[in-house]
Amino acid sequence: MKFHKVSLFLGINFVFRIILSILNDVGQFWLSAILLGFINDSIVLLYIAPISLIYSGIIPNHKVVSTILNFIFSSFLIFSTISEYFFWQEFSSRFNFIAVDYLIYTHEVIGNIKESYNMVYILLGTFIPALFITILLAKLEKSIDRNPFRWKNFILSLLLGVLVFFKFDTSLLEISSNRYANEVSKNGLYELFSAFRNNELSFEKFYPTANQGELTESLRKTIKNEEPHSVFINKTNISRYIKSNINEKRLNIIFITVESLSASFLEYFGNLDKLTPNMDGLVNNSLCFTNLLATGTRTVYGLAAINLSIPPLPGNSIIRRPGNENLSTLGSILNSKGYSCKFIYGGFGYFDNMNYFFENNGYEVIDRNNINKDEIAFANIWGICDEDLFNIVLKEADKSYQSEKPFFSMIMTTSNHRPYTYPDGKIDIPSKTGRSGGVKYTDYAIGEFLKKAKTKGWYNDTLFVITADHTADSAGKITLDPTKYHIPLLIFSPKHVKPGIVPTLASQIDIAPTILSILGMSYDSKFFGHNVLEAKNERAFISNYQQIGFITNSELLVLRPVKRIEKYRLVSDGRFKREDDLRPEAIQIALQYFQSANNWKEWNQK
Repeated sequence: MKFHKVSLFLGINFVFRIILSILNDVGQFWLSAILLGFINDSIVLLYIAPISLIYSGIIPNHKVVSTILNFIFSSFLIFSTISEYFFWQEFSSRFNFIAVDYLIYTHEVIGNIKESYNMVYILLGTFIPALFITILLAKLEKSIDRNPFRWKNFILSLLLGVLVFFKFDTSLLEISSNRYANEVSKNGLYELFSAFRNNELSFEKFYPTANQGELTESLRKTIKNEEPHSVFINKTNISRYIKSNINEKRLNIIFITVESLSASFLEYFGNLDKLTPNMDGLVNNSLCFTNLLATGTRTVYGLAAINLSIPPLPGNSIIRRPGNENLSTLGSILNSKGYSCKFIYGGFGYFDNMNYFFENNGYEVIDRNNINKDEIAFANIWGICDEDLFNIVLKEADKSYQSEKPFFSMIMTTSNHRPYTYPDGKIDIPSKTGRSGGVKYTDYAIGEFLKKAKTKGWYNDTLFVITADHTADSAGKITLDPTKYHIPLLIFSPKHVKPGIVPTLASQIDIAPTILSILGMSYDSKFFGHNVLEAKNERAFISNYQQIGFITNSELLVLRPVKRIEKYRLVSDGRFKREDDLRPEAIQIALQYFQSANNWKEWNQK
C-alpha cells in the first residue's frame, strides 16, 4: 500500500481515537491508548499488504479505475468510522461480536438504523469527505510511480500476515486497568473480523481449567449445602430431585422480561426522573430483590440464564448454539406438571434463534408471525409496541384459563430498544427521543396490563414476575464492572406472596429455582442456581462474551483468554480495586461453576 494511503488509514484512526478519548474517561491512559492503537492499526496493515500488492500487479494503472477505487477506499474508511462511532454510543465498545450479528440479521438491523438515524446526513458525511480525499489522492498519485508486482514481496508479506494471524493476540496489548482505554486502543475492523472468527470460544483452550472430577464433587457439596432436602440422582453430575417442604401451589405465572431495564431506572434505586411509577408502585407489594445481577449484555444471555439456570459461558449463548434441544428448562419442568407454557415475543423470533430454542424446550412460541394485523396499533422494526404485546398476553392467558390449565407465559418486551418509538400521547416524553422514553413507555404498558389483568378470573391465582434481560449499559472502567449489571426483580401475587425486601446478592440463574420454591414444587433439577430466599452463600455471575466473572460480596474474579485470571477487591461504594493475590480456593469455586457449565450438553439434556 502506498505511503499516502497508509497515512490516510493511520490518520483517520488516530483522529477517531482522540475523539473517543475526549468523550470517555480514559484518564491518564490516553497516551498509551494512542500508542497501542498505532500498533493495532499496523497489524491491520500487515493483513492488507498482500491484497495491496496484488492490486498493484493486476489492476491496470488507469486514471479512471484508480479514481473509482480511491473513492471506494476513502468512503469505506469514513463510513466504517462513522458506524463505529454510533456503535460506541450504544455499546461503549469497538466493533465486537454484536456487530457480527448486525451483519447477519440485516432486516432488523437495517430497519433499526433507518428508524434511528438520518441516513441522508450519514451518507453526505461519508461521500463529501471521500470526494475531497479522492481528489487529493489523484493529485498525489500523479507524481508517484507505480511499483511493479514482485512475487518475492508478495510471499514475504503473506507469510508475515499469516505469522501475525496465528501468533499474535491483540488482547496482549490490553495493559491498562481502564477498560475504556483498552477499547480505544483497538482497531474496529480487526475486532470485527476477530469476533467473526472467534464466535465460539473453546473453554479448554482459552480459559483456566482444573480436574473435572474434583470440580464436580466440590459443586455437589455446594449444592447439598444450599439444598439439604435434595437427593442426587447419580454420582457424575448435579442431576438431583428437589423435595419441597411446603404444599404445592399450582399458580399461573406471568414472567415479564423487560428489554434493557437497569435497576438505576427505578426511583427505588435512586433515579429522580420518575420513569417507572408503576414498577416503583409494586415494590412495597412484592418480594423485591435489591441485589440481583444480569449474567450478560444481550437478550439471549439473560433468557438462557433465566430458563436454563446456568452460569454464563464465553462465546455464543446456548440459545444460539447447535444441539440445544430437549434441555431441562423452567418451561420443561412446568410443562411436565401440566402447565401451558408459552414464549410470547412481539418481534420475529427467528432473531437470535429464539423461536427454535423455545419450541424445542417446552414452550409454544407466539411471535409476530402469529399476531393478526388488527391486533397491532403500533410497531417498529423490533416488534409490536409493549401495549399490543400485553394485549396478546391477556388473550393467551384467557385461552389457557378457559381450558382449565395453569399457564406460564414467558414474555420478552421490545419497546425499550433503539429507536425508542412508541404510540404518541401515552407518556409525557415524545416518541423517538431516547432511552428515557423507552423505559417510561414500557412502565406505562406494564401498568395498563396489570389494570386489565385485575379484571380477569385468573388474576388472584397468578404469580407475576418482572425483571430484565440485561442492563442498558454494561461498560465500566474495569473489565467487568458489577455495578453495571444491576437489575430489578419483583415477584408478587397479592393472595399468595408476602411482600418484603431481599438484599441477598444473586444472579439471573437463581430466578427459576426461587420461583419453583415459592410455588412449593418438587422436581428433578439440573439447575446451577439456588433458591435466593434460603441461600447460605451469596454469589453472582456476569460476562461480556469473552470475559466471565464470579462475584461474592467482597471479591470479583474475572476469567479471560488466554487462561488469565484477574482479581478485584470491593473497596467502597461499589468500586473495585485490582489485586494480585489469587487464592486457589477462590479459583476452584469459580471453576466449579464455569467449567462444569461448559459441559452443558452432557449434563443438561433430558
